Amino acid sequence: MSTDTIQKETLGFQAEVKQLLQLMIHSLYSNKEIVLRELISNASDAADKLRFEALSDNSLYGNDSDLKIRVSFDKDARTLTISDNGIGMNRAEVISNIGTIAKSGTKEFFQSLTGDQAKDANLIGQFGVGFYSAFILADKVTLITRRAGSDEAVKWESAGEGDYTLEAVEKAGRGTDIILHLREGEDEFLNDWKLKSIIRKYSDHITLPIIMKKSEWKDGEQVPTDEDETVNKASALWARSKSDISDEEYQEFYKHVSHDFENPLAWSHNRVEGKQEYISLLYVPSRAPLDLYDRERKHGIKLYVKRVFIMDDAEKLMPQYLRFVRGVIDSADLPLNVSREILQSSRDIDNIKAGSVKKVLGLLEDLAENKPEEYAGFWKEFGRVLKEGPGEDFANREKIAGLLRFASTHADTDAQVVSLKDYIGRMKEGQDKIYYITADSFAAAQHSPHLEIFRKKGIEVLLLSDRVDEWMLSSLTEFDGKALQSVAKGDLDLGNLEDEAEKEQQKKVEEEARDLIERVKTTLGERVKEVRVTHRLTDSPACLVAGENDLSGNLERLLKAAGQKTPDSKPILEVNPEHKLVAKLKTESDEGRFADLANLLFDQALLAEGGQLEDPASFVRRMNSLIS
Repeated sequence: MSTDTIQKETLGFQAEVKQLLQLMIHSLYSNKEIVLRELISNASDAADKLRFEALSDNSLYGNDSDLKIRVSFDKDARTLTISDNGIGMNRAEVISNIGTIAKSGTKEFFQSLTGDQAKDANLIGQFGVGFYSAFILADKVTLITRRAGSDEAVKWESAGEGDYTLEAVEKAGRGTDIILHLREGEDEFLNDWKLKSIIRKYSDHITLPIIMKKSEWKDGEQVPTDEDETVNKASALWARSKSDISDEEYQEFYKHVSHDFENPLAWSHNRVEGKQEYISLLYVPSRAPLDLYDRERKHGIKLYVKRVFIMDDAEKLMPQYLRFVRGVIDSADLPLNVSREILQSSRDIDNIKAGSVKKVLGLLEDLAENKPEEYAGFWKEFGRVLKEGPGEDFANREKIAGLLRFASTHADTDAQVVSLKDYIGRMKEGQDKIYYITADSFAAAQHSPHLEIFRKKGIEVLLLSDRVDEWMLSSLTEFDGKALQSVAKGDLDLGNLEDEAEKEQQKKVEEEARDLIERVKTTLGERVKEVRVTHRLTDSPACLVAGENDLSGNLERLLKAAGQKTPDSKPILEVNPEHKLVAKLKTESDEGRFADLANLLFDQALLAEGGQLEDPASFVRRMNSLIS
C-alpha cells in the first residue's frame, strides 16, 4: 500500500485511556523527571525486542546494527525528542499499544482510585503508565515510527484529551521518535545539563548507549555542538560487581524492569559459576500489582543470554506462587535462539529456576528473621499468593510453610502474624498436633462452636478464612513433625491433653445419652451420616463435623460456588447433652415436636458453620411453631 493512499484520520481514545491521562497529569505532576525515565525505558525495550526478533531474521537490522537511544531538544521549537532505532511499530501496533490499555486489572485499577492524589499517584505508578507519562510535560505529543522490515512509517499525534490522529509519513530508518511539545513553564527540560543529570540519575543502568550532543559554553550559555557523547554507563547493571552498585542504582534498575514507581522491598543479586553459569538479580516489590490474583497474568522475569535480551515474562523461570518477583536472569549456557518451546523441557532452565526459587525464599526468610516489620508488610501484600506454594512446590514445602503467617486464638484478631514455629513454641504439654479451623470469614472461624473445648483448655487454634487456605491444607499436612489437624473433622481425640477423670465423665455422658442419640439419628435419617455425643462443645447445643476423610463443609461450599461437583457425603451431628435445648429434647414425648426440635438443632449447627439451609421455609415454620 503506498503511503499517499492512507489519509490522515482521527480516532478516539479508549475511555480508560482518557481517564488515566487526566488522573496522571494531575497526580504525578510533582514527579516530572519520571517522564524521561519511562520513555527511555520503553526505547530500551524496543531495542531488546529487535535483538530478539533478529535472532531468527538478521535482515531486520538492515545496514544499522548499532542500537542506541538519542535524546535531543530544540529551544526555539520548545520540543524534547527521544529517538530509538529499535523494533518500531506498524499502524495496527500503534493503535493497539497507544490507543488502548490492553492490560488485565484495568477495571480493578479504576475501582481502586480514591481521589486522594498522593495515594492515586502510587496506584498509577503501580499500574504502569509508560508512554502516557509524556503528557505530564507536553500539551501535544508526536510519535513517528517505522517497523523493522517495513518501508512504511506512521505518524501519531495527540493533545492527550479525547482523540489522536494517524497518518502515513516518510521516515529514513526503523524505530520510533517521540517528540514532546512542552507545556508552558517546562523550559528546564530544554537544558543540556538538566537532561544529562536526569539520565544519569534514572537511566544509567540502561544497557544501550543514550546519546546526546556534547555542549560547550558560548556567550554565557551552553550550546550543543555536532559531536555525540554517551551520557550513561551503558553496561548491564547485573553483570557488574555487587560492591560497585549503590542501593540507589539497584532501586532505579528495579523501576526500569518493573515499571513500578516505588522502591522494591528487597533484592538478591547472585552470580552462579560451576557446571552452569548465570547471573540473577531478583526483586521483591513493596506493593502488589492489581492483577496479582490472575494466575494467567504475565510473570516479571526477563531472560537474557550473554547480555542479549531473549524474552519478557519468562514464566518457566519462576513458579506461580512467586509470580510477584521481578528481575533479570542472564545465562551463559543457553543457546541464543532459545524459544519458549525449548524452555519447557530444558534441564538448564529447571536448574536455574530451582536456584532462583531458593534465593527468593532465602531472601524472604532473612526478612522474616531480621526485619519482621518489613516482612509483615510483605505478608499483607503477597501472603495469599505465597499460600499457593505448598501445593505447587513439594521440594520447598517445609521452607514455604515456615514463611506462612496466620491469625489464631492466641491474639484473637484477624491479623495474620502467627508462624507455625510460634505456634509450636506455645503448644501445651502433651499436645502433639497443630489445630486449625477453616471458615469463609474470620468472624465465622473466630466464633465457631468447634473452638469451645479448645478455648476452655487454653489450646491455641489457627483461624483460617482465606479462600486459598483449603487448597494449601490439602498439601500441608504437617510441619516440623507435628500433624495439622482440623478441629471440625473426625472424632476429636485430645490425647494427653485430657485427664482420666474427664475421659470417665465423657463415657458416662455417652452412656446416659445413648437412647436420645438413637432417636435423633432415626428422626434425621438421610440428613446425617452419624449422630454422636460431642467432646468439643461446652456452650452450644450441637455442631456439624466432617468425617476424617471427607471434604470439610467450607471446602465443599467453595467447590460448589466454583461450579465443581462434590462427593455426596453427609455430615456428622454432634450434640451436647448438657445443653438446655438437648435436655428438653430428651424429655419431649410428642414425636412431632421432637422432630421439629431435632431438625432445628441440625439447621442451627449448619448455620453456625456458615452453611446454607436447603429449605429455609421449613426452618422458619419450625422456629415459629416452637416460639409460639
